[in-house]
Amino acid sequence: MTDLTEHDGGPDHAAADTSTVWAVFGDLMAGLLGAFVLVLVGVLVVQVDLVASLEAEVQKRRVEEKRRMALEKALAIPLETGRVTLANGRIGISGSVLFPLNSDQLHSDGRQLLKSLVPPLRVYLGERNELLMVSGFTDDKPIQGHNARFADNLELSAQRALTVTRALIDEGMPASIVFAAAFGAEQPAASNADEKGRALNRRVEMAPVPRTAPVPAERQP
Repeated sequence: MTDLTEHDGGPDHAAADTSTVWAVFGDLMAGLLGAFVLVLVGVLVVQVDLVASLEAEVQKRRVEEKRRMALEKALAIPLETGRVTLANGRIGISGSVLFPLNSDQLHSDGRQLLKSLVPPLRVYLGERNELLMVSGFTDDKPIQGHNARFADNLELSAQRALTVTRALIDEGMPASIVFAAAFGAEQPAASNADEKGRALNRRVEMAPVPRTAPVPAERQP
């Protein structure tokens, strides 16, 4: 007679196998659930960061738009003459309005134009505690002839920017809030392939810029 206790397929063994399967299945589901939760948290974090970035960008654009409108309002009269342009926060003046060709000597009309810009710019800069950067630009044609005193276009653009800066200071712009920069033929506004484009590139731009450091408070007497 065969002893039934030696068989492996009894009821107790089947129940143990079933318990093991369910335990493994439970562990698997727990792992999957944990992974799903981690993925979900990661997605939520990315979405929160994205929303914050979008809100910051929208706020930045609102500030820039308000800034542009304020600058347009401040320069309404000069802009109406058509001798001054305003684009992307930069005030542009054609080089021919300010200077003879390849020269750093101001036209009398150019000086009068700069004089008209000082009062509204002083108010605008003062309200925002900003500086004014005066930048000189040229076309890409080499300097020739009687203008050989300038080594190159970079030097010419530097001298023009300095001339405009000094003129602004002479007309009442505080020297502490205006500075000059030179770019020569770099950063052209148009193609240098023809005279029309080169004329657009010979220009002076003025742009309000934020201060890099806070201004120390004035001492009280």
